[in-house]
Amino acid sequence: MSADSAPAHALGQSRVFLLAAATGLIVASNYYAQPLLQLLGEAFALGAGKVGWVVTVAQLSYAAGLLLIVPLGDRLERRRLIVALFVLAAAGLLISASAGHFAQLLAGTALSGLCAVAAQVIIPHAATLAAPERRGRVVGTIMAGLLLGILLARTASGVLGGIGSWHTVYWVAAVALLLMAVALARALPAYRPHATLPYPRLIASVLALLRDEPVLRRRSLLGALLFAGFSVFWTPLAFLLSGPAYGYSIATIGLFGLVGAAGALAASRAGRLSDRGLGRRVTGGGLLLLLLSWLVLLLAPVSLAALVVGVLALDVAVQAVHIDNQSTIYRLDEGARSRITAAYMTCYFIGGAAGSALGTLAWTRSGWTGVCGVGIALAVVALLAMPRAPASR
Repeated sequence: MSADSAPAHALGQSRVFLLAAATGLIVASNYYAQPLLQLLGEAFALGAGKVGWVVTVAQLSYAAGLLLIVPLGDRLERRRLIVALFVLAAAGLLISASAGHFAQLLAGTALSGLCAVAAQVIIPHAATLAAPERRGRVVGTIMAGLLLGILLARTASGVLGGIGSWHTVYWVAAVALLLMAVALARALPAYRPHATLPYPRLIASVLALLRDEPVLRRRSLLGALLFAGFSVFWTPLAFLLSGPAYGYSIATIGLFGLVGAAGALAASRAGRLSDRGLGRRVTGGGLLLLLLSWLVLLLAPVSLAALVVGVLALDVAVQAVHIDNQSTIYRLDEGARSRITAAYMTCYFIGGAAGSALGTLAWTRSGWTGVCGVGIALAVVALLAMPRAPASR
């Protein structure tokens, strides 16, 4: 197969599942540390404020990778780029696993976080390789893998940390990434995009796309609001579950990610509906479900059933609209899909960071009712921001 192109049918079902697993695995490397903060604080004799820099560095390095690395998917041969990022992310995890000083842990976290954006190179690559009539379904399956990676990373980290130590988590994760790099190198077809822009112009063109493409701007705003609401829920959830209402242990709280994972799997059908021309219904229905999920979650402090139903509805809604967003923006310019992804996902994660801050602030000031109030407000704004005219799709 030529390194310059790959046929649309080059992405069979087995490769789709491989890419979904790879996406979940690489993005999970940015979330392993969250359940380990107490153990890391004890290991390096640090307070909560300082050890929290592990999470902050992971987020900042990922944001940098979105802007500086993902656009290269429109210029470099993608299979080599993806495999190289997996290997470098594994190297970062190995640095963290062997860390004897906190600075070394931060350095390893920065490298693995920077290279975890391989997930955002895989998604547009899969959209390019997929046949047009299957593109939404393929993106939906891979996005389900990504969300599963985010949600299950906490569970896996807690289990591995309990079996061994915090070092064990990083060692196992590094080996898993190296094995996946080998699998991807063997299974993926080569594909070299046709863009020849110099690197500085390539990065500048990301901002130009946001300026010039109204569909991309609207969908990026919608994505930012979605992930903000997602983060408003998941960031303070541990406070609710460990507090007087439930009194759960850290291990049990980590397992709660399995509930969200079920919601992510249920939402994977959204891509099929987008392929059938029903994307606007997916977006409208998803946003209404998002609003309803927050109304149900108001009862979470007094009802475990309401919490479970609310989590499932929230994750289905966020995932469904996110999948339709990506199916829509990938129709804009086939030659700029990596840069379109960089623009959209940068806005998406800015929304997530803002949501985390808002969720924590709402919890400290008004408890769970305040958290749900912020979530409801974001859902209403997202409904108002939904593209109305068919041409905006």
